[in-house]
Amino acid sequence: MKENYPIYEQWYKTLIWILDRVEKFPKNARFSIASRLADEALNLMEYIIESIYTKNRVPILDKINLCLEKQRVFFRISFDKRFISAKQYEFISREINLTGQMVGGWRKQSL
Repeated sequence: MKENYPIYEQWYKTLIWILDRVEKFPKNARFSIASRLADEALNLMEYIIESIYTKNRVPILDKINLCLEKQRVFFRISFDKRFISAKQYEFISREINLTGQMVGGWRKQSL
């Protein structure tokens, strides 16, 4: 059933990318920004799954939007600290924005 939801597929591939990137962060950043990025990305996947199986999904979609905003900030910090390249930052920014657009559409449909 989850496979019928484009947002699930979108975030799944983004999550895999995020987990691959944070593994390569410097050791001194792994227990701070890297773990926060991974935790928020995994939380977001949990919220997507909850949304799929819940009738009143608007509050959960709001949590997803909050997670996406945290991801934006954490990746900006990662870019500024040079943990990711400009190309990687552009990629993840597009993916987060695309996911946000999907959430917005789903939220609008759920009202």
